[in-house]
Amino acid sequence: MAKLKSKWVCQNCGYETAKYLGKCPDCGQWNTLVEEVFDSSSESLAVKKAVMNDIKPCLINEIEIDNTIRFSTGIEEFDRVLGGGLVQGSIVLIAGDPGIGKSTILLQTGKSICQNGRKALYVSAEESASQVKLRSKRLGVQSDSLYVYSQTNFEAIKRQIDEIKPEVLIIDSIQAVYSETITSSPGSVSQIRECTNILMDIAKNKNITVVVVGHVTKEGNIAGPKVLEHMVDTVIYFEGDRYKSYRMLRCMKNRFGTTNEVGVFNMCDDGLHEISNPSELFLHERTKNVTPGSVVIATNEGTRPLLIEIQALVGTTPYPSPRRVSNGIDYNRLLQILAVLEKRVGLNLSKQDVYVNVIGGLEIDEPAADLGVALAVTTCARDVVVSPDTVIVGEIGLSGEIRAVNNLDKRIKEAEKLGFKKIIIPKSSNLKKEDFKNIQIVEVEKLIDSISACVYKEDSK
Repeated sequence: MAKLKSKWVCQNCGYETAKYLGKCPDCGQWNTLVEEVFDSSSESLAVKKAVMNDIKPCLINEIEIDNTIRFSTGIEEFDRVLGGGLVQGSIVLIAGDPGIGKSTILLQTGKSICQNGRKALYVSAEESASQVKLRSKRLGVQSDSLYVYSQTNFEAIKRQIDEIKPEVLIIDSIQAVYSETITSSPGSVSQIRECTNILMDIAKNKNITVVVVGHVTKEGNIAGPKVLEHMVDTVIYFEGDRYKSYRMLRCMKNRFGTTNEVGVFNMCDDGLHEISNPSELFLHERTKNVTPGSVVIATNEGTRPLLIEIQALVGTTPYPSPRRVSNGIDYNRLLQILAVLEKRVGLNLSKQDVYVNVIGGLEIDEPAADLGVALAVTTCARDVVVSPDTVIVGEIGLSGEIRAVNNLDKRIKEAEKLGFKKIIIPKSSNLKKEDFKNIQIVEVEKLIDSISACVYKEDSK
């Protein structure tokens, strides 16, 4: 008879122990250990051995790469984030909040892949086949090589993979799939880890591209063990503001490309539409009659420059301690910029509340936005405005110097293309001004110099 054993597994990090513990020693979370019963002679080992085949080592100089190892999804923004398209035999994990559009973009991707002559299997573990059909009618998805399989049993899914032999496999979602060889409930750490491990073996040995949908926790992290992100080849977050129609694909891990790329989409009734020029999307509501505290910066997401509006509000505080609120930029970074403004510029903010907001709900991580944030706060505090045709780029050092940023030429070209007449950049940048004839380039060395260079002269008189 099969020998049953039990273990306690942390549902947050996957830590295993033979007895119950109130606090997980690995991640430090309380009451996250759940007892799971497993069969020591489990079939999972046999499944793994059946999938694995005899692969002999070979010299790296003898390995040949097929030109068709990477293929397009048919969606340019998705290809941009993936680094040029899907790679055969890879596993892609897409995570995001409920209702953000994960199933929508994968159904549209399945349609585009099948139109290029490939066969795809869409496994819906959370919806029935008729529910998937309702969404496909709204999205206009029709194909003779796109299979839909509503199933949560992993052994049944594996049999269909062997029978259909798809080139692309979509699992929606991994938290709803379970294996009969494990007694724990679907979504547990053991189920997610075991099913993903077998999917990885299938992808590598059968050269099938696997796309897996993952849930997120209330903290915004991918649900399941952290090892899940290490097992897959690519991790993509699907982000978006619930009050806005645009969506963003952000790559957090990519073994076959860069991790800094961002894809921008607009959610419409008939699905996700690509946005080829995101700068126009984030600036289309900006009026020419700008107010104090409003500036435009040129940030960089991967190889793509984006023009974003930053607004600041400075007012006298009624409280003993002034408030510092930041939306879209790092809070500690804002405190550092305010400290530089007080020490190097002489701007007294000790009794002022400061609110900084990035329009559109974007999260800006790069330090090239420092100068824009500083000028937004300064102009609002002094009640002056920045010229509406001015773009600001630069990193601020603790001594008040303006440091160089990367990909400056691309930022200038983006500002020039959108009709801006002036851009403020660090003086330390090695830039050929003669290459840009339709925009005025102003180089600044100190923070106090940039303040006088950006003020709108007509309004300041």
